[in-house]
Amino acid sequence: MKYKCIIVDDEPLARELIASHLAHFESFELIDSFDNALKAYTFLETNTVDLIFLDIEMPLLKGNDFLKKLKNPPKVIFTTAYREYAIEGYELNVIDYLLKPITFNRFFVSIEKFKQLQISKKEIVSPAENHTFVTSGNKNIKIIFDEILYIESLKDYITIHLENNKSHHIKQNISVFEKLLDSNFIRIHRSFIIQTKKLTAYSKNEVEINTVEIPIGNSYKENWLDYLNTAVLK
Repeated sequence: MKYKCIIVDDEPLARELIASHLAHFESFELIDSFDNALKAYTFLETNTVDLIFLDIEMPLLKGNDFLKKLKNPPKVIFTTAYREYAIEGYELNVIDYLLKPITFNRFFVSIEKFKQLQISKKEIVSPAENHTFVTSGNKNIKIIFDEILYIESLKDYITIHLENNKSHHIKQNISVFEKLLDSNFIRIHRSFIIQTKKLTAYSKNEVEINTVEIPIGNSYKENWLDYLNTAVLK
């Protein structure tokens, strides 16, 4: 299997360097390259890719704004000369944040992060009816979805908070685990997924489950408002 990639960057030399680095990895295929985000947006309306190498400061449409407009975005590695977008990059759940000029060694690290994420996807057991299993230590633990209050992420680990003050801390990417969950769950922050049926209070900036206050990330407020407009919560 080859992973399909595109490059979106207004600098020709930057596109050439990324393409040159990527050519060393046989399992990755560069299928197209774009000098602005609008062209890439049009391309993605009729094509699917696994990974985007995305610049941020571009004319017409910035890379971060382009990413926010994608309904089902593929995985993204930011490639930029500007450090100040790092925090927003993590809020948008990008895989990595590469500062130009991009060395091959640093590029290699990003590729390995992407590959590890794909391995993690395959290792997760698909949900059977109302539950799944997660691995903690040498045990496979049954998680019943309806008992989940919220899920909290810290780097490469997540904590699944359950009813009755139970929790499980496992090595897993929150975005991978998110794919197992149904429409009762919503991502409200790069580090938090909540079960909407367990809400006890909410505002425009945070939600409350039991006595736990959970912030709503700026990049997720639009999704949260969309949910409130359709949910029977009033």
